[in-house]
Amino acid sequence: MVEVIKIDNSSIGLRIDKWIKTNLIKIPQSLIEKDLRNGKIKVNKKKIKSSYKLKKLDQIYLYNISYKSLLKQKKKFIPKNTIIKETEKEIIEDNADFIVINKKSGLAVQGGTKVKENLINILSNSNFFKETQPFIVHRIDKDTSGVMIIAKNRATAQQLTSLFRLRKIHKVYLALSFGSVDKKKDTIDNNLIRFDGKKKISERAITSYQNIDSNKNYTLFKLKPTTGRKHQIRKHLIDLGCPIVGDTKYFILKPGRKIQLMLHAYEIKFILNNKKYTFKANIPDYFRNFLIKNNLKQKDF
Repeated sequence: MVEVIKIDNSSIGLRIDKWIKTNLIKIPQSLIEKDLRNGKIKVNKKKIKSSYKLKKLDQIYLYNISYKSLLKQKKKFIPKNTIIKETEKEIIEDNADFIVINKKSGLAVQGGTKVKENLINILSNSNFFKETQPFIVHRIDKDTSGVMIIAKNRATAQQLTSLFRLRKIHKVYLALSFGSVDKKKDTIDNNLIRFDGKKKISERAITSYQNIDSNKNYTLFKLKPTTGRKHQIRKHLIDLGCPIVGDTKYFILKPGRKIQLMLHAYEIKFILNNKKYTFKANIPDYFRNFLIKNNLKQKDF
């Protein structure tokens, strides 16, 4: 028995081994290589190598019965319609190449071993991606809210990824922190340490900040990261002695106190195909209410 799969436009240019792992099932590279060598996976009825890049109108032929049984074991998480609709309401911009969304705090961008509900899965089942699939071009931590770009096709995804790598996409964050700083404006430029397994990695990180409001307990910061290191803003504000409210990873609150992370991706600016774009995402209600409660600025950031 043969199963024939016609690829869609979003798969053009993708390596066959990557396509299999993305669209069918995550299996060892060695098994894919073996099935390709044995002709159990072909493109247009011809044997190809794992490095083969899919072309328009290509058809993938699956001859492997045991392989197909593996596909049945893959259970996709289907989000509820209410969740899809709630997420769609947060879309700020929708065009032929990308959407911009105000991601809610607590929602992971993509799935993992212990993560079922995630932004990419929700958008994949949305009408906004009915004819294509969502492509990630950057990430926001699960507990961070705010503006995020999701590409609608591989070409745009590659363009945006390059812009991020070249630091030509500019982001502004808002963070409410404990404590205070002496300077109204300054730049933090130091090395941040992270570990890849047992390997210690030191990376230069640069963040400019501005104190836009404060009282005896809290400071509201506007931050512009030049680099994009993991947890960069959270670590830099710890270095300033101003841990972000709700940051339980780097700052332990008193027992019994549970507050959502007050870190929000507020604005993003970039130029794509000679057109300038600027998008802003409203701060979440819990963030705004906290500011109101503590007599801090809630608008005109």
